[in-house]
Amino acid sequence: MGDRIAVNARGGWQSALPCAACGPVVASRRCGPPRRSGVQDVSTAAPKAKKLPAELLRVNPQAPEVELVRYAAHYLMRGCVVGIPTDTLYGLAADPFNLAAVDEIYRVKGRPETRALPILVNSLDQAILLSRAVPRNFLRLAQAFWPGALTLVVDASYRLPLKVTANTGKIALRWPRHEVVSRLIEEFDGPITGTSANISGFPSCSSAEQVVKQLGDRLPLVLDAGDSGASLPSTIVHLQNDDWKVGREGAIGLAEIERALN
Repeated sequence: MGDRIAVNARGGWQSALPCAACGPVVASRRCGPPRRSGVQDVSTAAPKAKKLPAELLRVNPQAPEVELVRYAAHYLMRGCVVGIPTDTLYGLAADPFNLAAVDEIYRVKGRPETRALPILVNSLDQAILLSRAVPRNFLRLAQAFWPGALTLVVDASYRLPLKVTANTGKIALRWPRHEVVSRLIEEFDGPITGTSANISGFPSCSSAEQVVKQLGDRLPLVLDAGDSGASLPSTIVHLQNDDWKVGREGAIGLAEIERALN
């Protein structure tokens, strides 16, 4: 593939340009709405045009409509940030290999760039490709709780842009138990970001309506799969060689983690 070498578990993440300065594969497309078939693209130079609120699309959480998932994936391909449901709280999806999209997440959330962005996957193989020297406990916990509300922090693969890791070289990975997320990753053909859909320092959102209330003027699209019914975020476990520690206790309790590792 020459210089265009972004690969996923099935061999085909989005085409991207390598960064000569830092090495990881990145893309530079900026957000724009996907074109709809049969509609002429008429651009008007309208200075100071009023920003439209986010488009809210209702999607079936058990059997997501293919055309709606594809529509959302096209936004991701264009470098946009999209609000999505998960099995815990609503999140912000973007292409982690597109640095313009990564910048947009930090802008949308008002999140300090010293905090890394978690990544959502839809298979164990996909997670392993994003990791470096996967610890034995990673596999034990993933097999016990994935898909589910567990985030595992490990050394990041060198193919990930360093900015996604907040220059730490660590990556937080999760495989959610949610059909919309799984289908979106499949349609996008690669992993997506999964940071919480809220303004930094504000309450997390368990419904699309709450997302729109906080971020409606900062996002082009929010997928609405109803209220998640969750009050707790995912549990975060940091892994280094054979050592582990719980960074945040959430939907999965410490006792469950200990049982899985003993």
